[in-house]
Amino acid sequence: MRLANAQSETQTLLEQFFEASPDGVLVVDTAGLIKLVNAQTEKMFGYSRSELQGQPIELLVPDRFRKAHAQDRNKYQGAPVMRPMGGALELFAKRSDGSEFPVEIMLSPIKSTRQTMVLTVIRDITLRKRAEDALRTSEEQLQSILDNSTAVIYVKDLENRYLRVNRRFEELCNIPHGQAKGKTDYDLYPKEIVDSLRANDQKVLRAASPMEFEEVVTHTGGVHTYISIKFPLFDPWRRPYAVAGISTDITERKRAEEALLLEISMVLLSHLDVRELLTAISATLRRIMPHEYASLALHGPESRDLRLLSLEHPETEAALGREMLSPAQEALAGRVMNSREPLVLNDLGNNPDRFHAISRLAAEGVKSACFLPLMTQDRVLGTLNLVSRQKGAFDQQHVDLLQQVSSHIAIALDNALTYRKVTELKKRLTEEKLYLEEELRTEYHFEEIIGESPALKRILKQVESVGPTNATVLILGETGTGKELIARAIHDLSPRRDCTFVKLNCAAIPTGLLESELFGHEKGAFTGAISQKIGRLELANEGTLFLDEVGDIPLELQPKLLRALQEKEFERLGSTKTIPVDVRLLAATNRDLARMVADRQFRSDLYYRLKVFPITVPPLRERAEDIPILVRYFAQKHAERMHRRIETIPPESMEALVRWRWPGNVRELENIIERAVILSPGPVLRIPLAELASVEERSANGNGSDTLEDAERELIIRVLRETRGIIAGPNGAAARLGLKRTTLNSKMRKLGIRRDDIIRSPFA
Repeated sequence: MRLANAQSETQTLLEQFFEASPDGVLVVDTAGLIKLVNAQTEKMFGYSRSELQGQPIELLVPDRFRKAHAQDRNKYQGAPVMRPMGGALELFAKRSDGSEFPVEIMLSPIKSTRQTMVLTVIRDITLRKRAEDALRTSEEQLQSILDNSTAVIYVKDLENRYLRVNRRFEELCNIPHGQAKGKTDYDLYPKEIVDSLRANDQKVLRAASPMEFEEVVTHTGGVHTYISIKFPLFDPWRRPYAVAGISTDITERKRAEEALLLEISMVLLSHLDVRELLTAISATLRRIMPHEYASLALHGPESRDLRLLSLEHPETEAALGREMLSPAQEALAGRVMNSREPLVLNDLGNNPDRFHAISRLAAEGVKSACFLPLMTQDRVLGTLNLVSRQKGAFDQQHVDLLQQVSSHIAIALDNALTYRKVTELKKRLTEEKLYLEEELRTEYHFEEIIGESPALKRILKQVESVGPTNATVLILGETGTGKELIARAIHDLSPRRDCTFVKLNCAAIPTGLLESELFGHEKGAFTGAISQKIGRLELANEGTLFLDEVGDIPLELQPKLLRALQEKEFERLGSTKTIPVDVRLLAATNRDLARMVADRQFRSDLYYRLKVFPITVPPLRERAEDIPILVRYFAQKHAERMHRRIETIPPESMEALVRWRWPGNVRELENIIERAVILSPGPVLRIPLAELASVEERSANGNGSDTLEDAERELIIRVLRETRGIIAGPNGAAARLGLKRTTLNSKMRKLGIRRDDIIRSPFA
């Protein structure tokens, strides 16, 4: 009895559950005929139970699905089947009025001893599908908005994985549409860029508020600069779970700013005059942004006051002349200099700071002000100050640009101020130099021209007379008399003293190369001319050209030189282009040019062109009074160079030096004194008098030199024997004689000195 009651109670509960189910419940036999339905099924489909019972289940299936449903019916009798919405197939049911609605279906076989039935549970998901469709539409609209934005938009989780990006992001990173999700910055950018991006993300998460960054990113479009606004996303418990970012490409703006800054820098740095620089600064600031007034506040280390320079009319003297002084501690510029940070005031009328300078600016109608420090390296020169009658005139973008401009202004201003100081110092030093030179200069003292003899004074008087003119000077004299020193003295006294003094030793240049050396040549003018060469004549333009040993100029080259001097123009070798030239010519020789003209070895027209103002430099034997002065001068000169101390010159040595005829003149004297300094271990100058005595003795016995050339030849041979025929090098004959190697070779050819003259000697 109890069992029967229990079964009856269970049966009742099952029937109540069947009827009370919120889903439609049907029982279908193996033939597909409906056996039982609940109340929700009647309500859902609009049929009564009597209309449904005994009908095929396909009655509730839309026409387009009926055939497939009948074919698949046997599959549902083996095991439970769940047919939710979504996937490849959306399920719909059909009401009695023919309308369709979306459903989810659960099929489960019920087996008894007599037959197998299929329990069918149908859920109407119309409301859910509408919500999903609305959500999908909203999502599509949001994505469409993001995809149509020119900004780069993204969301990253805390593991740096991208959760959402817009189309612009995909295009720049070359990612196929919809495949960015799950990627990280390491998949897209180099490590150094990722480190910077992640550092900014961490700052945002720590601050738990939006932040703005300037970020540089490399992608398929190259290197781009972005202004990124990043902000954290929170879950309902205020825990951050992602970082969202909106990045605007400012690459073109940055390039434009950089181009502008480069142009500004070039303009500013091209002005070294302070007044011109202030004018350029004023024009630059007007170009960047509008403002009513601008000034510079400069700090002088020697004063506690600031010098205020107006930039409104800097080109006038009055603007610089009426510099205003302001105590640094009372000025806003002083505050900026101490902080080394910009000060921006965009609403002076409502500024809570009661600083006197702010109140004064507000009283004058100023609404906005911007003060920027002018810094070079770690030094503050002052401030750049701009004011405007517009409220909020200086936004962050303007301030950033002005900061960069102010750094260029600081450098240019520092250069200009330094240049002004250097110019003033140079002018003062020049005046002092002229004064001191005038004080130190004796009546006839010219640089290294040493001596007080009447013969030398007579020559220096001639130099003083011809120096300030542009006349051609022919300097005559024996070898070693100092003809080049005379030429340099003439140049230093001339109006061309600040231009180039170009020297060419005509005897030291091989004949075949002398024309190229004098006039220059074009590339390919002759074999070996691999590039263009500017000649000495062209180098001396507007200056002085000194032709030493002019008597050695080949006869065939003399007409071209004469034409260049007379016409003041010439052509380089290998060129037909005429080059104008303005030079003052000084020439020197130890040869008898008049005799060479008579012997047709030198052109008479060139000789007379050179002999406008001849100066004959006396040999040292004719100015014996100068020998003691020269000996002391050379001894001191070489002793200092060799770090030695010469205090005494024996009288007998000095007397011997004065008596010697010096065929090599001052150059020979200097060489003798230099050797003496080398041979003197102590403070007494030991002069090798034996050299002079042997020559003097031979001269007294009638075996000496009869002519100057013979004396010169004998001297060269003696020195060559001492050096065992070695000409070049620090210990060679050329160095001992004070000559260049090429000059000595030329003299040896001219004097007929052969190798046999040297090696036959018992000293060889």
